[in-house]
Amino acid sequence: MTFTDIIYTARDGVATITINRPESLNALRTTTVQELIEAFRRADEDPTIGVAVLTGAGDRAFCVGADQKELVSRLDARGWRAVAQQLRDLFATMRGIGIPIIAAVNGWCIGGGHELHCFADITIADEGARFGQVGAKVGGAPIYLTRLLPKIVGEKKAREIMMLCEQYTAQEALQMGLINRIAPSGTLDDAVEKMCQDLLGKSPTVLRVLKTAIGAENVLGDDVIPMIVESLASFFGSDEQREATTAFAEKREPNYNKFRRA
Repeated sequence: MTFTDIIYTARDGVATITINRPESLNALRTTTVQELIEAFRRADEDPTIGVAVLTGAGDRAFCVGADQKELVSRLDARGWRAVAQQLRDLFATMRGIGIPIIAAVNGWCIGGGHELHCFADITIADEGARFGQVGAKVGGAPIYLTRLLPKIVGEKKAREIMMLCEQYTAQEALQMGLINRIAPSGTLDDAVEKMCQDLLGKSPTVLRVLKTAIGAENVLGDDVIPMIVESLASFFGSDEQREATTAFAEKREPNYNKFRRA
């Protein structure tokens, strides 16, 4: 597969997967998600690879989530179901492959980008990184994170992150257990390389079993997720969702008053 939205490199046991859309702050479109799935599978199937690194091109953003122009603003019920399935495939792939994934976060890590780093095994962030969810504000919905985030930071903090849509510094993210380590400005690549070497010095069989055991609870399972996906189908393409995406495009606060009364 020839990639257009990502850069894939494999060297000395490390597969580096870079979202390469810096002009859009590495926002995710359909092609990006498909290519990420393929890249993680490629890394897992390569017997020379022991660890994967996920990062974003440029120094402004790791990833700011779904591309509003290509994805969210154009979704209707059918499109939402397709996007939800595609994202499930991506997150299931990340949790399912046998090698550890390090998210190397530079700059903004928002929305779907925030989900990406949560589904990685370990997160190292530049000291200037910023984290947060925006779905409830801009007409998206981090449905898969509702199952995973409480396991990472606890239920109360997870509710705060997803409902209030605030942003958090790298230091705040570290304190709540959202990330693993902070790299001083300009040293992120070195910190990631050191962790890669540490992981490559561990038993690949043991790492695979540990990853499988930690992820044994299927947060993407069919007991709840299909119901959540379907419950939002009528939201996408509705006046309420259009108000959210229009407000985002116009750089103003959305007005949800009439929808709240309804």
